[in-house]
Amino acid sequence: MSKSALILRHLAFEDLGSFGPVIEEDGYRLIHAEAGIDALPDPLNPDLVVVLGGPIGVNDGDAYPTMTAERDWLVPRLAARRPTLGICLGAQLMAAALGARVAAMPRKEIGFSTLSLTEPGIHSPLRHLSDVPVIHWHGEAFDIPDGADNLASTAACATQAFAMGPTILGLQFHPEAGELPAFERWLIGHSVELAGADVDPTGLRREAETHGPSLKRAGQSMLRAWLRGLPA
Repeated sequence: MSKSALILRHLAFEDLGSFGPVIEEDGYRLIHAEAGIDALPDPLNPDLVVVLGGPIGVNDGDAYPTMTAERDWLVPRLAARRPTLGICLGAQLMAAALGARVAAMPRKEIGFSTLSLTEPGIHSPLRHLSDVPVIHWHGEAFDIPDGADNLASTAACATQAFAMGPTILGLQFHPEAGELPAFERWLIGHSVELAGADVDPTGLRREAETHGPSLKRAGQSMLRAWLRGLPA
């Protein structure tokens, strides 16, 4: 009997990317849910939950009620330490569900750069990302939840990843994205945000050409290591 992986998506082109094949290879049946549209199951039921990124914020619940609904849905799952992976907005929702603050940064962090791994990070699946530029695309950041380990930082953001035991992993950056031609959808879809942040898409495209293939390999290795570390 296959395991189930619920994939909660907020934006069509911010999908599983390079992570999809790895999760399926590990024996999971993918169940896709569109935020704000599809009803979510009992939060304890899926064997794995992956909460993906998006352009809205954890604190935008008044304008986008799905933010509040998703945060509250995650609370019992995280309390039970059921396997859960969050990427960017997904990690922020997890942090908020665990009682941590999520707030705007002084300046958006958009572009490729390497992570500085903490001591816990060096001994975590993130070791596969050491010295590999990853794609950052966020204007808000989470505090590290009580009881969690801070795994990584950058000059722009001191809290790039957190883990709570082997089953809870939140990533502020995007290890699943950044390879062309799929990354072109990000540049087109987020064109207004890029212009507002004074970020040149031509430069991002060049960075994706240079770093996208190595990020794909390293990101998939990181995910395989995390999945293999989950309790049977």
